[in-house]
Amino acid sequence: MLAVYLQGFALSAAMILPLGPQNVFVMNQGIHRQYHLMTASLCALSDIILICIGIFGGSALLGSSALLLALVTWGGVAFLLWYGWGAFRTAFSQHLAVVAAQEMRKSRWRIIVTMLAVTWLNPHVYLDTVVILGSLGGQFAPEIRSWFALGAVSASIIWFFALALLASWLAPWLKTPMAQRIINVLVGAVMWTIALKLAWHGANL
Repeated sequence: MLAVYLQGFALSAAMILPLGPQNVFVMNQGIHRQYHLMTASLCALSDIILICIGIFGGSALLGSSALLLALVTWGGVAFLLWYGWGAFRTAFSQHLAVVAAQEMRKSRWRIIVTMLAVTWLNPHVYLDTVVILGSLGGQFAPEIRSWFALGAVSASIIWFFALALLASWLAPWLKTPMAQRIINVLVGAVMWTIALKLAWHGANL
């Protein structure tokens, strides 16, 4: 049982660690110290739902439907391009301090809606959790499959809370104008790179 749990933990961690829209959003909320623990909780909860859906049967549905996979892929490409453009626009704004202040005034509900969009409109989330983790977890016998799922969701919970708390701790250094410009340029570059990779994959479906 422990070996299955650790396998689920390790595979989930490998999927979560690369910089993506979820990680970027949690990190930014941590830097601004604005509802960062709530954001981490909602991201972890979303991952728990998607991982369980994938492991307990959802991976076959998404993997077998070319139309559904194409919709998820191209919808994600559009979202990631838009998200990346917003990061670049912020990075090269002549009024970065004003933009940062506006970000700080975001309401709780706006943050929740943005977090849901970052998670549920991102096709990488479905590919990583539902398709890949779901396919791997679904290969285990039913009586031990839940241990794989528990390991996978444990990695997600630990990672998102660690990221939020670490970003909050480093906030005094990461909130400087220069650091914010660098972070936003990196975010934009990562989002557009992921979008291009998804577009290439979608074109070859």
